[in-house]
Amino acid sequence: MNISLKGIGKRYNRDWIFRNLSYELSAGNGYAILGANGSGKSTLLQVIAGSAMASEGNVEYSQEPETIYKHLSIAAPYLELFEEYTLRESIDLQAKFKPYRDQLSTDAIIATLEMENAANKEVKYFSSGMKQRLKLGLAILSDVPLLLLDEPCSNLDHASVQWYQALLQKHSANRLIIVCSNRQKDEYSFCKQELLVENYK
Repeated sequence: MNISLKGIGKRYNRDWIFRNLSYELSAGNGYAILGANGSGKSTLLQVIAGSAMASEGNVEYSQEPETIYKHLSIAAPYLELFEEYTLRESIDLQAKFKPYRDQLSTDAIIATLEMENAANKEVKYFSSGMKQRLKLGLAILSDVPLLLLDEPCSNLDHASVQWYQALLQKHSANRLIIVCSNRQKDEYSFCKQELLVENYK
């Protein structure tokens, strides 16, 4: 999976969030999109994901644009989980849309999440940290070449941050990974390249 951003810009009404952004994103690499809260990081990620349209410029994919959603997974604070589902049901539901890496079973994923005691617990009773761990697990363990993570360490304690880093390291090979962060180094320490949104105002 390779993505080319060619002079893209996004505006709401008369206000430009970013402009004249050209960048190459290639498979097998990690990229950090950095900026303060409200700088446009999440908006840029949504444009890359195809869930928001650029106001100018083009986003070109090495896959057919109409099917890009099949080749990506995303974890973000603004994406909600199905609160009435149990952990086990949430994992099984995801499998209907995207297969898991290494053909992982539901039980294997629950063990990977280190949430065996919550297997049959409804998500609405999870703590914010448990919900974030579930979001990350579903995204990282999906068998897709493009992984998008928006502030992945939100609501994670120190042990969970270490869990996230280990899981990502294990499942990062040959993938294009893009992480949005407000400069929380724990979130993107593996990224070799950094894109500062403020440079495209």
